[in-house]
Amino acid sequence: MGILSRFKDIMSVNINTLLHREENPEKTIHEYMQNLSSDLGKVKAETASMVTDERRAKRALDECMAEIKKLERYAEKSTEAGNDGDALKFLDRKAVQAEKLGKLQTAYDQAASKAAMMKQMQDKLVSDMALLEARHTELKGKMAAAKAQQAQNDRHAKTAFDAMEEKASLALDEALALAELRAGTKKDDLDDLIAQLEKEQNER
Repeated sequence: MGILSRFKDIMSVNINTLLHREENPEKTIHEYMQNLSSDLGKVKAETASMVTDERRAKRALDECMAEIKKLERYAEKSTEAGNDGDALKFLDRKAVQAEKLGKLQTAYDQAASKAAMMKQMQDKLVSDMALLEARHTELKGKMAAAKAQQAQNDRHAKTAFDAMEEKASLALDEALALAELRAGTKKDDLDDLIAQLEKEQNER
């Protein structure tokens, strides 16, 4: 039976349910796409083969039915012509064809059923593949957006840190300058005081 034996398994797969259940959807999608691609190739090949079998069975069935109708006409004409012996021969051949017709009908029904199942599987796999490709594209887009957002966040964080560092450096520079200014003022005040004392002593 080949891949036809997997008809129920393939038809029962729900891609959305499987993807929602998986922890690593990107890996899952990649694996399913590989499996589906392999299955789809087999299904297409087997579908073509079974459709050919169906057409062959239908052609044999139609030819048999046409032969039966032809033998019926011959039998009727022979009877009308008074050739009962020929009429019986045609009827005997018709009976053989009628028996053959039953087997051909069964063969055609089976071939048609298998071909229909293969077509269903092919349509299902094509649909699943399209869904997976769409989900894969969507997932890649989301991942790219997430990476871009992360990069932007990193840039913002770096900018904020640089601003804080610059502000801290400025505050430190201001504090040092103020300290130097105050130290310089104290020294100047002391020099002025000494000069004033020396002046006063000289005046005495």
